Amino acid sequence: MLALLPALLAALPAALLAAGPALAQVRIKDIADVEGMRENQLVGYGLVVGLNGTGDKLRSSVFTRQSLIGVLERLGVNTRDQERQLDTRNVAAVMVTANLPAFARTGSRIDISVSALGDATNLTGGMLLVTPLLAADGEVYAVAQGPVVTGAISARGAAGSVTRGVPTAGRIANGATVEREVPFRFASGERLRLSLRNPDLTTARRIAAVINGSAGSSVATATDPRTVSIALAGRDAIGFLAQIEQLRVTPDQVARVVIEEASGTIVMGANVRLSTVAIAQGNLTIRITETPQVVQPNALAGGQTAVVPRTGIEVDEQNERRLGILRGGVTLEDLVRGLNGLGVGPRDMITILQTIKAAGALQAELEVR
Repeated sequence: MLALLPALLAALPAALLAAGPALAQVRIKDIADVEGMRENQLVGYGLVVGLNGTGDKLRSSVFTRQSLIGVLERLGVNTRDQERQLDTRNVAAVMVTANLPAFARTGSRIDISVSALGDATNLTGGMLLVTPLLAADGEVYAVAQGPVVTGAISARGAAGSVTRGVPTAGRIANGATVEREVPFRFASGERLRLSLRNPDLTTARRIAAVINGSAGSSVATATDPRTVSIALAGRDAIGFLAQIEQLRVTPDQVARVVIEEASGTIVMGANVRLSTVAIAQGNLTIRITETPQVVQPNALAGGQTAVVPRTGIEVDEQNERRLGILRGGVTLEDLVRGLNGLGVGPRDMITILQTIKAAGALQAELEVR
């Protein structure tokens, strides 16, 4: 056993090197979907009742008043003759939305979201009445009902108030029952189509190559940067797809820099590169300080107390900033280290990246949001 130890130690670096690239690999099921297996959006209009005086004002929310009258009529209560006397604040009109998962069967439960439509101030503690949920074809696919949970805190006093979260929007876990199924049978076709979530031609070809290697034949073809077509060739679709989605590939990506100016966020991809460029960055800062002073005359002088303004102005031209050079062809780590070495913050770095792109030295797509 001891005689094998030197050989094992010698083989360890080679094994680690071979296992290194696998760390960057991901499963096909994490980067691609089977075409046709998708969610469908549902929407409905309903009423939330049982609010503690935080619902819609019936005099200003006409749709809430008419909906309430309609609900009462269906339950055998006629209030149209007394419509003007309806003045409750315990009812709110809401929009109900949900996503119908693929292969949802009749009787299964799905989560729903509830959002106030009128001038209600808080939906906490309310009960959503039976609400049909419709799809884009106008058919009812689910029916929702249940207590609304907002997760928000709202308190108000005579001279102040505090609010945490959004009390006019909430969720109901398992709040809707599926009444109609979306017909789809991918096992009945002769081919499957994988749709990449991030379209890329290199990634599509790698997926096709991995599938062909696993199947032992040319059953997969990349038809475009988003789609990989797979021939079933008499195979069991479920079993073959379960095998395919566990295969691992290394996805490729376009070199891209995404800038979110509102929050000052910068995200760079691993393939971002720079050509050699020199950068100098500096700001002109003017600081104005007001320190007024009070002049108090002597007791017998007959003068008046006065406030004398005192203004101090400082100008910082940041002359200590020097011209810096970022070498070309560096990795993402070197690029970040070089930009940080210039001593600039995220806001200034956004301007620098935009200027580098304008100079043609940023070899990546620049996306500003």
